[in-house]
Amino acid sequence: MTGYIHSKESFGTVDGPGIRYVLFMQGCPMRCLYCHNPDTWEVGAGTPIEVDEVIEEYHKNRQFYQGGGITVTGGEPLLQIDFLIELFRAAKEKNIHTCIDTSGVTFTKNESAYREKLDTLMKYTDLVMLDIKHIDPERHKTLTAHSNERILEFAKYLEEMKIPVWIRHVVVEGHTDDPEHLFELGKFIGGLKNLRALDVLPYHTMGEGKYQEMGIPYPLSGVSPTSQKKAGEAKDIILSGICSVRKKK
Repeated sequence: MTGYIHSKESFGTVDGPGIRYVLFMQGCPMRCLYCHNPDTWEVGAGTPIEVDEVIEEYHKNRQFYQGGGITVTGGEPLLQIDFLIELFRAAKEKNIHTCIDTSGVTFTKNESAYREKLDTLMKYTDLVMLDIKHIDPERHKTLTAHSNERILEFAKYLEEMKIPVWIRHVVVEGHTDDPEHLFELGKFIGGLKNLRALDVLPYHTMGEGKYQEMGIPYPLSGVSPTSQKKAGEAKDIILSGICSVRKKK
């Protein structure tokens, strides 16, 4: 089984628990204003890689991966669901922890063939890191060119399947930092029984150079990076939303 990747990292430390072997899958339907990897967008491009090659490379450094595992991120990894099924099946045969870092935008609850594949993938998935860009559907569409309907449905699906989930949210001042929406995001994820962690990340401009190299305008030109202090304040608001739901139970 062949997958197509943008790049890979042998010792990832921010893509799930422990030190991880990370595949950045090629292809993404989202067009997030703050995306720092526009070179991952194109579907059908990238470098081919085989399942056996991934497992072999993982085992070369297995001694470093205690408490870690394999993470597939993007781009959007679920665009290559057939490859993920075979990769994660092989990983679980070797007792390797598996993680998907996804936006959830590919989820289609009423398409039986897709649902069957996703159900199969979940049998071999230990953790999903779900990036919720915005809780408001219209603002989400402005931010990413897609509604958040499928993403929130995917979150509920993961709860139904009892897959542990880490929620990620990027704080961009003037775009994703409104206190009311942050609180509503907290209320939504606070209702998820499978919630295990919350990562609130500050927006940065490190990808701006790639846009220049590719000859495309940078959507957030002039927007300053978010400070750790602002990101921490946003996280506190989200946590208050979580607590407001869980106190009622």
